[in-house]
Amino acid sequence: MMNLSRRLALAAALALPLSAPAFAQTQITIQHPLPLNSHYGAGATALKEAFERASAGRYNVVIQRNDNEREAIESVQIGTIECVITSTGPVGNFVAETRNLDVPFLFRDTAHARGVLDSEIGQTMLGRFSARGLTGVVWMENGFRHLTNSRREVNTPADVRGLKVRTMENQVHMRAFSTLGALPTPMAFSELVPALQQGTVDGQENPIPVIVANNLNQVQRFLTLTGHVYSPAILICNPAMLARMSAADRAAFMEAAKAGAAANRARVTSDEQSGVEELRRRGMTVVTQVDAGAFQTALAAAFTEYERTLDGALLRRIREWRAN
Repeated sequence: MMNLSRRLALAAALALPLSAPAFAQTQITIQHPLPLNSHYGAGATALKEAFERASAGRYNVVIQRNDNEREAIESVQIGTIECVITSTGPVGNFVAETRNLDVPFLFRDTAHARGVLDSEIGQTMLGRFSARGLTGVVWMENGFRHLTNSRREVNTPADVRGLKVRTMENQVHMRAFSTLGALPTPMAFSELVPALQQGTVDGQENPIPVIVANNLNQVQRFLTLTGHVYSPAILICNPAMLARMSAADRAAFMEAAKAGAAANRARVTSDEQSGVEELRRRGMTVVTQVDAGAFQTALAAAFTEYERTLDGALLRRIREWRAN
């Protein structure tokens, strides 16, 4: 018969967890507003894999969806979550200088946009986040934004007049659409599909990867490739979280963030190449030939306002930027 001391020892052993971890993990939560199978998901996943590998599993990166970007940024600011990947749409409410990036027809093409953000211009802008209790880690992207609606084909600026268009909570975007004669209706992305289903708004504007990932073709019939605004995205993190890391872990996290940005941009490139045909296949009517000059002429009053209310010198530096 087993003596008392042996029985107690056996009971203690059985009470232990079957797979106790060899070390404590630190959890980092990254929120973003899109499905996992999206360009944001690709960026977050690449960051997760790179950082968990570099830290030998001491960090566990958890990816969550949160459709309310402004709410997620506020959560990072107060430290209830660690990081967010967000479009710049709501970021201007926190770091005003980023509003300059949302000006229509500011960037010639994707190479121009990526080059500016990776240059001293974009890196200086990332430095502005610290004054607002945030850390701007790395630029990602959504791509160029295009217009969809449920009422009619849009071929010219005049066709936009009277459309109720959901925009982000962003005064730069709202000014552009009101100048075109639309009725801009700002709302969180989480409210968009119900608003389109109920007819609260007629249309919306987003890059092809966002339209595809969220199946907006189910509630929108017409797509026009206006390319009216390049939409950057950004990884923002809580500075206290980064400060708690060792210097080596912080450097590894920054490298993992760069890997995330590369994966995000690669997915945007892929989605933009295949997305238009996919949306046609799903039944959307697509207008591909757009007179960008006509839209820029129609936005002349808005451009004057941007020069007055934003940083005119910075806008000129961005327009004139060329790769060395």
